[in-house]
Amino acid sequence: MLRICRTTVMLRKTLSYATTCCRTLNFKHTCEELLPYPCRCYHSTIWNQPCLATGGTVQHRGDSNIGFVINKELTDEKQFCKQLSHLSSSKDIFKLVGSLKVLSASIAAFALQRVSQIEVQENSGLEKPQEIFENEVFKALCFQFEQDSQKLSTTSLVRALWALVELRVDPWSTLMVRLVSESQERLDKGHMSIPDLCMLGESMLDLEGPDCAMLPQVMEQVQEKKLEGWTPEEIALVYNLLQLGVGEGGRYQGLLNQLNDFTVTIASKLSPALLSTVLHALVALHQTRAIPLVISLSKHSVRHVSRFTDNELGNVLGALIYFGHSDRFFIEALERHVSKTSFTMHAEVVSKAIQYCSRRRILSKPIFNAVAESFVYNVDKFTTSQIARQIMPYGKLNYLPPNATTLFRKLESVLNSRFSQFKPRTLLSLLHSCTLIQRFPVNFLARIFSPYFLQQLQAQGTGIDKFVLSQLTQLFLTVKLECPFYEGSKLLPKYQVKKFLMLGRSLETPVDPHLYNRVQSGLINLLGARMYFASKVLTPYCYTLDVEIKLDEEGFVLPATHHEEIFKRIALCIDGPKRFCANSHNLLGKEAIKQRHLQLLGYEVVQIPYFKFEVLQNSDDIIAYLHKKIFPHSFRLTW
Repeated sequence: MLRICRTTVMLRKTLSYATTCCRTLNFKHTCEELLPYPCRCYHSTIWNQPCLATGGTVQHRGDSNIGFVINKELTDEKQFCKQLSHLSSSKDIFKLVGSLKVLSASIAAFALQRVSQIEVQENSGLEKPQEIFENEVFKALCFQFEQDSQKLSTTSLVRALWALVELRVDPWSTLMVRLVSESQERLDKGHMSIPDLCMLGESMLDLEGPDCAMLPQVMEQVQEKKLEGWTPEEIALVYNLLQLGVGEGGRYQGLLNQLNDFTVTIASKLSPALLSTVLHALVALHQTRAIPLVISLSKHSVRHVSRFTDNELGNVLGALIYFGHSDRFFIEALERHVSKTSFTMHAEVVSKAIQYCSRRRILSKPIFNAVAESFVYNVDKFTTSQIARQIMPYGKLNYLPPNATTLFRKLESVLNSRFSQFKPRTLLSLLHSCTLIQRFPVNFLARIFSPYFLQQLQAQGTGIDKFVLSQLTQLFLTVKLECPFYEGSKLLPKYQVKKFLMLGRSLETPVDPHLYNRVQSGLINLLGARMYFASKVLTPYCYTLDVEIKLDEEGFVLPATHHEEIFKRIALCIDGPKRFCANSHNLLGKEAIKQRHLQLLGYEVVQIPYFKFEVLQNSDDIIAYLHKKIFPHSFRLTW
């Protein structure tokens, strides 16, 4: 005896009573004028649709002019499905389907699938359900699927079920109960293919959630299939099913490990859509140990960059951001693509492209310049998050595009009109990033330092963390040092920090230990003793100096412990690779503002960049280099 899932039995029992009641209630309103042909009436409630009143029903009826030819493939079926694929509205699909006198089940199921793909929006769901459910062709299709569910092929069955689930047809209706019940019977026989299993699993996941009784049986049969025989399409389908919720909480990690290892071997065979699907699934499933697969997929995605859709490219960029991987050839391909399409590319993908460069500290001038140009013309269409994510990388990587004047004038205009729409922390980070490249938001500072805005910062999370306080403090310090004409609100002392250098997120980059040790040895040889310089000195202005050297009025070096008669302070900035952009000698914005502020505070800033120091061959070269940098106008003494 075939096993029927417990949920389906409950659906049938409840539906039996509900259907009887509905027929009794609606009998008075049914007459020959309304139903000129014999048909069966049943109700299908549109569920999970906030735009409709609760309890709204749609009546599906069979049309005598439309019927299925079950288990018979039309000679032009493939051509017809291709034609359906090119239609962009449900009305056109119903018109084309309604024009046929004979219709196979596979075409009918594919037509429903296309309708659901077109009508169901990614974020807002079904926009105009009544237009779909009141269409006579749709009613006839549903009626035939209900009557002939046992005669459908497995592929047509699960495809129709998937489409109706996406369209939010009432799961308690006779149609849905029969399709689910028949799917369970087919599943019990154990002859379903990977695509059919995945489509059924996705439908049941949407209907009943990850605890659905049918899902373990689906996944059991998926795991019984020999992985070596799977096609790239089947692999992507299983990844997609797992990331939709089946693989939550580490479930089926063993299967995932096998998939990750096997997919590396066939990465070159993945199409752009499949490659994007797999990368997106790896992020959703938190597969941080699948780095070899990520690297392989990144390598093979280079040739697909120009062929990706916006959504696919967004998934790829999101994965590379998540896993922290960068590839020179991918960047070059992305530069070519963004330079050509930035004006027409979706704003979210543009944001991810420049965000990817920012996260990896990659100063790509072609991408930054193209984004700056498109920003000026398209910013009115952007969300506040997209605006912030497209502007902040310029500050972080310390780069001004050729149209900087126009860019920041446009940004100021947007801030004036949409200031209240920004989340407080997003707004603070945006304005702080502008100060890194000397674009001072003077017109908005009074609002930032106001008690109301500071309360909003606190309300957004559990208090104000140290990094946010650091941003506020540096913003206030910038105003005092670089905008002396500002006379607006001041930042209260209780919101000011004592130092910018801290663990985790910080407004300063810690000194590179290896580089520091080499410089320290050279300084000892140059100055004669370790006592003549201090390391990691916290200044009264929140900045931490890598090395501080004190001089008296005659230019003699004073001991580090000396606190009187100091005429000049020299701040050595020992700048390792992490203080520069990854692919250039361009100093990061947070290091540039630090050196700028130290100069304004009276320090003589001496920069020791790693790319010049590391080429020095011996101690004599190091001493000569340090002497020239620190004491350029004096002769070197030999100790």
